[in-house]
Amino acid sequence: MAAELAGKKIIFIVGGPGSGKGTQCERIVAKYGYCHLSSGDLLRAEVASGSERGQELQEIMKRGELVPLETVLAMIRDKMLANTDAKGFLIDGYPREVDQGKQFESSIASATSVLYLDVATETMVQRLIKRGQTSGRADDNEETIRARLNTFEKATAPVVDFYKQQGKLFEIERSVAESSPDDVFAKVCLLFDKL
Repeated sequence: MAAELAGKKIIFIVGGPGSGKGTQCERIVAKYGYCHLSSGDLLRAEVASGSERGQELQEIMKRGELVPLETVLAMIRDKMLANTDAKGFLIDGYPREVDQGKQFESSIASATSVLYLDVATETMVQRLIKRGQTSGRADDNEETIRARLNTFEKATAPVVDFYKQQGKLFEIERSVAESSPDDVFAKVCLLFDKL
């Protein structure tokens, strides 16, 4: 596996639902030529396909639970191998738990860095409720949003600590992460300009 991805930068993008991961990833792709892989988008595409796996995933996601790790890893790996011409990869919304990060790194490749967007829970709730008015996403309702954020907070704090201890964490602190997308991107560029 490592041969096809040798020398590629792999950046995990970590932040709660509504923290601005997708917005920042779009800008990183445009400026730096990375391939953006959103575990959520991959899962939603599978659900939209109407496949048997998609129907199972939809039930799991409706409950606000995490999809099985092997399923997510297989989808990400396939997409990475289909895009080996990219400068690097943004793995958006992943890992959600320390074990996911470890399994990704042992079965696919090591992460170069972890970009963490620290946004307050209430800010994310308000952003997602607003997004839900136009997104048509079944999981953009307040009850599901709060369940997703609760799951995120419990599982992700250890992820942030794990990568901080490894010296791979690049944190966008709350004062910046809750400001304008332009201000956030200016800070994001400090990381990507060094890679």
